[in-house]
Amino acid sequence: MTNVEAYLKSPTERVDDLLCNGLKIIQDKNSYCFSIDAVLLSNFVRAGKKDRIIDLGTGSGVIPLLLSAKTEAPKIVGIEMLEEVAERAERSVLMNNLKGRVKIICGDLKEAPRIFGRESFTVVVTNPPYMRMDEGKISPKKDIAIARHEVAATLEDVVNAAAGLLTFGGKFYMVYRTWRLTDAIFELKNRALEPKLLRFIQPRAADPPNLFLVLAQKGAGSGLKILPPLVVYNDDGNYTEEINRIYFEDLKSSSS
Repeated sequence: MTNVEAYLKSPTERVDDLLCNGLKIIQDKNSYCFSIDAVLLSNFVRAGKKDRIIDLGTGSGVIPLLLSAKTEAPKIVGIEMLEEVAERAERSVLMNNLKGRVKIICGDLKEAPRIFGRESFTVVVTNPPYMRMDEGKISPKKDIAIARHEVAATLEDVVNAAAGLLTFGGKFYMVYRTWRLTDAIFELKNRALEPKLLRFIQPRAADPPNLFLVLAQKGAGSGLKILPPLVVYNDDGNYTEEINRIYFEDLKSSSS
């Protein structure tokens, strides 16, 4: 990966280091930039050599890029509805020499089962918008509004798409806000995506969780395992040991 500047098309774009297997990503300072949520979700996902992964609402493409290093899946797709954002993500794929393995598609995630075919993926991942339309201030910038609010896709839309895309026994991974935990569980169970693993994320050990990671499996029986919480910061404001491992160790996750 040389001459990364050649992949930039705007003076507001920059190349950031993902600190994982030499991966880099193009981001625009005037656009939505990924957060720790995407990194923690990518680390939570497990996929092997026979898995086909799709990321719903991929944005910058950070999740497919990270999953190319953290899993052995031979096919990783990201779908993004905004043409400009999808094109930028595709340039990141090219910059990392991942064209043969990672693909970015410009399209509406709600149409993904029609675009790719039903039951065409074994793993679906998503970091969807957290806020309903009546909550908080909606950004005047379209890409930021879509990333944060349910402007283009609701939680129900995301879960419906995942259920249509997954093979029987396929796995759905999501990061979401805790205050919508009951909404998430309701939507998952309503589409025969049974929650199997749940992990809460706490800013500090003394803080209540504000995020959660969930794994649901299509057609699985009931039975939910709650993992120990993931704490982001120590009391001194530095990352915890686990967060440091997630961010700075170039180790592939073991496949399952």
